[in-house]
Amino acid sequence: MQCVKLPISVTVEINLLLVAVTVSALVTRLYGIHFPKAVVFDEVYYGQFLSLYMKHVFFIDESGPPFGHMILALGAYLGGFDGNFVWNRIGAEYTSNVPVWSLRVIPALAGSFCIPLAYLLVVELGYSHSSALGACVLLLMENSLIVQSRFMLLESVLIFFLLLAVLSYLRFHKAHNSSFRWFWLVTSGVSCACGIGVKYMGMFTYFLLLGLAAVHTWHVIGDRTLSHVSFIVVQILVRFLALVVLPVIMYLGFFYIHLTLLYRSGPHDQMMSSAFQASLEGGLARITQGQPLDVAFGSQVTLRTVSSKPVPCWLHSHKANYPVRYENGRGSSHQQQVTCYPFKDVNNWWIIKDPGRHSLVVSSPPRPVRHGDIIQLLHGMTSRYLNTHDVAAPMSPHSQEVSGYIDFNVSMPAQNLWRVDIVNRESDREIWKTILSEVRLVHVNTSAVLKLSGASLPEWGFKQLEVVGDKIYKGYQQSGMWNVEEHRYGRSQEQKERELELKLPTHSDIKRNLTFMAKFLELQWKMLTVKNEESEHKYSSSPLEWITMDTNIAYWLHPSSNAQIQLIGNIVNWTIANLSLVVYSLMFLTYLPRRRRKVEDIPQDTWEQLVLAGVICFGGWAVNYLPFFLMEKTLFLYHYLPALTFKILQIPVVIEHLYIHVLRSPAQRKAFGGVILGVLCSVYVSYHNLSPLTYGQPALSSDELAALRWRESWDILLRKR
Repeated sequence: MQCVKLPISVTVEINLLLVAVTVSALVTRLYGIHFPKAVVFDEVYYGQFLSLYMKHVFFIDESGPPFGHMILALGAYLGGFDGNFVWNRIGAEYTSNVPVWSLRVIPALAGSFCIPLAYLLVVELGYSHSSALGACVLLLMENSLIVQSRFMLLESVLIFFLLLAVLSYLRFHKAHNSSFRWFWLVTSGVSCACGIGVKYMGMFTYFLLLGLAAVHTWHVIGDRTLSHVSFIVVQILVRFLALVVLPVIMYLGFFYIHLTLLYRSGPHDQMMSSAFQASLEGGLARITQGQPLDVAFGSQVTLRTVSSKPVPCWLHSHKANYPVRYENGRGSSHQQQVTCYPFKDVNNWWIIKDPGRHSLVVSSPPRPVRHGDIIQLLHGMTSRYLNTHDVAAPMSPHSQEVSGYIDFNVSMPAQNLWRVDIVNRESDREIWKTILSEVRLVHVNTSAVLKLSGASLPEWGFKQLEVVGDKIYKGYQQSGMWNVEEHRYGRSQEQKERELELKLPTHSDIKRNLTFMAKFLELQWKMLTVKNEESEHKYSSSPLEWITMDTNIAYWLHPSSNAQIQLIGNIVNWTIANLSLVVYSLMFLTYLPRRRRKVEDIPQDTWEQLVLAGVICFGGWAVNYLPFFLMEKTLFLYHYLPALTFKILQIPVVIEHLYIHVLRSPAQRKAFGGVILGVLCSVYVSYHNLSPLTYGQPALSSDELAALRWRESWDILLRKR
């Protein structure tokens, strides 16, 4: 046995600059985050989801994936929040059961750690520790980033993961012989997944990194020192697994946890399919559990449209006829109205009837309805057959009218036969299933498909939604798909007894679940396609207004004083950041053609360093900014903060390059150093002057606030006394 030599020593290197900027960041972001003890701007939005998380109630947020909400929910859970608070308005005072500090601490910590990540990123790009310190100072005193970090908001969390992803990839790329090399690659993939999981905006930086990784992999292909097996297995496969497969698995994992936690029925249920709703505890599940699974001749059913546009609704009829003539002079059949009604109602019930029999009850044993069968649909409360014919629909004259057939002896024979077309069938004789089957009802006489047009009927139709027969129906359209939501086996042949039966609730004793992938795909589709009605917001702005910060956002106003919190950036930072983008572009466009002509103003390694910095900083700004010009959604200044962070990182890159490679004489460099010092002082002065609007205290007088309105377009609130 070999003896261990004593003493055992450990050498630790501590970067005091890195420690100092980290501590400074924690102070600027964490100090007084419990103030104000009131709802601040979008906390009213995220807080509603937070309460639903605490109560395990399902919700859908079309703005992004659930990982960001789960991070905020973690803070609430650690603080013991029970979810009992009404998030109904900005400025509402938090009650004693709301752990304000816990709700805000995770975004504040994420915003704080963005500063040391920026330091390490600049160093990893090959620039000096002085330049890295300069980047940290600029980010430390960026008022907009401080404001966004101090509240229950997600931009600081997003920026943290984006910076970590970029830093980790650069470390992987440069650490050729390090044992930690693959660790950094995995960390980059994990960070990319987390960034996308917080907000879809993270996808932009992810694509930038994928492009950079593809270029680096292409260069590796030309490395003749690698054997064929080593190249294929290690270099390509591992990168693909870490940067593509791992993020996909994690993304699915976020939704798996999300759907596992939110197992109760909630206010957003109706946006989802009947099958999805039935998988949740309570709500529709209480109604549908225990229903017969197989639809049979004699079944009493409600038919819900698969589409949720404009709203989820059920096939409906009532004791009211179409007008003899419409306002434009067109005539109708004057038969009973058939509509789609967005509320549960006894008039939503229909009876599946066999055209060859008079019976309206389920036989023993039941005869199931299969794909391809011909049926009639009898309205339960009025005994009218679902009918369509060659009469123009009221709001969609290119389609056929759908009606409840009434024989007025006017040579309009009944046309009430429908073929059952189960779209998601697995066999050609599949049985029509409750909730699970998506069914297209095809009219036998005209081949028209029963479809929700989406138009609203006038007052005579009680503003309900129009149902039509579409003769030019092609492909898969959710508006032409229906599923049985509520279902019972009919037992009453007489009308009066049947009406009483239809008014009784269905029973509940069996739970029917969807698979995770089915729920994930449906939820993902809804998030990408279902949008809330966009309305103009007082503080919304266009991307062009962000560059020069012509806009601001009032986050909070004290109920009795001028104390307020505003999302306003450090105007000196924004100005020099814009200037750095212009200077970098000019340098790049100057060097590129000259190098093409073999004029090398700077060494090759310096050129490669400058290009890589441009890809990360300039590219990071571009991919996080330019896509907003294509988005049809309400935009706010805080959407620019990821792009702003990369733009600020460009500043020390440009300054160091100018100082070392452009300025030649000591006098020029000395003068340039003086300018830099003056700019840093101006950054501090701007940060200090705007601090009362950043932290919400101290309260300023109206004159002092008016003096801070450095742009005419800024909307700084002045309380009249």
